[in-house]
Amino acid sequence: MPRIPSPAIAAAGLVGGYAVARWTRKRPLGGAVLAVAGGVAAREWQRVGGVKASVGLTTAYVGAFAGSHPLAKKIGAWPAVFSVAGAMGVASWAVTRGRG
Repeated sequence: MPRIPSPAIAAAGLVGGYAVARWTRKRPLGGAVLAVAGGVAAREWQRVGGVKASVGLTTAYVGAFAGSHPLAKKIGAWPAVFSVAGAMGVASWAVTRGRG
């Protein structure tokens, strides 16, 4: 079974977590989606990039989630979520490209 690339997992976790929270009106459910995707991505980052890559990208993932909130006040919720998801996907790709 082919693996889903970690940049796609990370970006989907950020977008999916927000979408679930918004559409279900249950923030903890959105947080669970965010956390599960982050955990899967972190495991993949560690597999292909080692502990340092995993810790750095996991920190960036949490930072992207946190940073989307103030950004949303400036540009709107969905644009903020897509912006941080794109940035996280690029960061993940840059660190793990060409590996596993």
